[in-house]
Amino acid sequence: MPALLVDETTAPPRGDFRAALRDSSSVGLAMIPLGIAFGLLVTHAGFDWWWATAFTALVYAGSLEFLLIGLIAAAAPLAQVAVTALLVNFRHVFYALSFPLHRVRGRIGKIYSTFALTDEAYALSTGPAAREWSGRRIVWLQVLLQGYWVAGGTLGALFGELVPVRLDGLDFALTALFVVLALDAYRARRSVPAPALAMICALVSMLIFGDGMLLPALGAFTGCLLLSRVPLIRNLVRGRESDA
Repeated sequence: MPALLVDETTAPPRGDFRAALRDSSSVGLAMIPLGIAFGLLVTHAGFDWWWATAFTALVYAGSLEFLLIGLIAAAAPLAQVAVTALLVNFRHVFYALSFPLHRVRGRIGKIYSTFALTDEAYALSTGPAAREWSGRRIVWLQVLLQGYWVAGGTLGALFGELVPVRLDGLDFALTALFVVLALDAYRARRSVPAPALAMICALVSMLIFGDGMLLPALGAFTGCLLLSRVPLIRNLVRGRESDA
């Protein structure tokens, strides 16, 4: 499948794959135990092991996948699932403002790169060190990250069927990974990263609204992201006006 993700007549150079393997190694290896935790949660929720593979391969939305386990197990209405997916993944709308999708060549490559735009892929491909990355390198990075996630989820689900003992606290693994990404983003940019900004909005909303903090927190986070992108939007508009 990876060879079909770019519209080229030749296979991707080995250099791009090796570079992407090196780029994804730190975060990718962290995704394997996270995927194992997800796979264990899937089987402990009463699903067959292959559901973990289906979730990680077809949904591939990290935090949303953890939420979907409970929603599906509780037979939640489709409208509730849709609203939850929109609220949880709405941040990806703003990721698109700075994600280097324009470097990816080919329609299939762009479709896959859009589908595989996760927090981890965004954090790695928008840092200062990634400014010269080719489109192939970005796509290979996303393919490898999803491969880590699918492998971890499948292994965890298979292990969960063999070990029926329920383990508490596995759902915190995703939060722990976001904390690591937030620290890396801060060290690279020396600015308030999006995960830290989201946590601040959540804490303030929880203090003010209590149990009804979800929508206010998401609204505040969205507003902060829009304000932070005002200079970028102005530069884009000025660039188009000068081209015209």
